[in-house]
Amino acid sequence: MKRIILITLCLFLTGVIFAQSNEKKAVKKLPSIVIKTVDGKTINTSDLSNNGKPFIITFWATWCKPCQKELTAINEVYEDWQKETGVKIIVVSIDDARSSANVLPLINGKGWTYQFLLDVNSEFKRAMNVNNIPHTFIINGNGEIVWQHTSFSEGSELEVIDLIRKLNKGESISETK
Repeated sequence: MKRIILITLCLFLTGVIFAQSNEKKAVKKLPSIVIKTVDGKTINTSDLSNNGKPFIITFWATWCKPCQKELTAINEVYEDWQKETGVKIIVVSIDDARSSANVLPLINGKGWTYQFLLDVNSEFKRAMNVNNIPHTFIINGNGEIVWQHTSFSEGSELEVIDLIRKLNKGESISETK
């Protein structure tokens, strides 16, 4: 009887370890959610791309001061980043239907030049498991989510561009939360 229990336990643990190792190898792609651009056009999030080059998706809200600091800091170097790496940044507002009217005036007032999307029902946010903002994702040229990070501190944008540079060289990067 003890032998049967021991064998069962070993098989169970082997299955758990195998499942966990396969889970880590699972490719994370963007979910298929329909949201809108700031000019009212419909877009499916699974179609987001950058012509085979890495791109960044960051979730923010108009009321989030760290989000605004992040977007402003990156905007100062965004043109250089694009010239050097070809990276594109897609910014997803999680403002609800009431506050989403503030998004475009804020974008225009700050002079930000990113691609902006509106997730007023938080469907994309939920599908991407975003709980805190700013929440930044790096997607490689194959459309796989390869890195993510929450919060912003001055200088953290330098880590993001370094990771983009590594991807452009064909190096792998490890996912961080």
